Amino acid sequence: MAALLASAPLLALVVRAFADEWRAPALVPQQLGLRGVQIAFSGSSAEAFGNSLLVAVATAMVALVLAWPAARVLGERRLRHPAPVFLLLAMPLLVPSYAVGTGLTEWFIRLGLDGTLPALVAGHLTFVLPYVVLVLLSGFGPRLTALEEVARVNGLSPFRRLLWVTLPAAAPTVGASALIGFLVSWSDYGTSLALGGGRPMLPVVLLPFVGADPQVAATLALLFLAPAVGVLAAATRAGRMPL
Repeated sequence: MAALLASAPLLALVVRAFADEWRAPALVPQQLGLRGVQIAFSGSSAEAFGNSLLVAVATAMVALVLAWPAARVLGERRLRHPAPVFLLLAMPLLVPSYAVGTGLTEWFIRLGLDGTLPALVAGHLTFVLPYVVLVLLSGFGPRLTALEEVARVNGLSPFRRLLWVTLPAAAPTVGASALIGFLVSWSDYGTSLALGGGRPMLPVVLLPFVGADPQVAATLALLFLAPAVGVLAAATRAGRMPL
């Protein structure tokens, strides 16, 4: 029952995407068609989808690499006073993303990177990295340390310990961290608008249609949901991997 209630808005979104004519107070559309699909895919939506997908995947992967050592130190409680570190991690989240993006734009213009994909990845990392660190650190602790110690005693090299012990044991947490990182970057409107330099990104392309053309907005919203659902399914599968 809960699943049906949660999926009801998505069903309405699908109907709205194909409703060429739907006037109040009718409960069902008067005319169905593909006008929303044609308009949504006739402009820069395809390019925006590709840009957003590339930036979100790259941001999530870079965030995992950068967050790993910090999460390990925090998760294994190696710091005597971790509170200042958590405060520093959370500070970027207290500032609107558009404000941060606007501040970064000046530096990227001077470096000749304004509007490029690397600039967007760097800007998204500002907000993605704190989330990834906080989620990832829950995968480290005494249990993982004990498993790695057993592997070391049995003669496994550091690389093989990482490949055969650490990564499989931490797979659920890594999957959840990648999911959070992807979703935060994928839905980041403010940074994409400030740093995009005219490069189309899906959240930026979607928003103007919300008030102007709900049918096109519904179509783009379904396109917006598709990768997120795919990443969620992959993360769920990773979370079910045996330790």
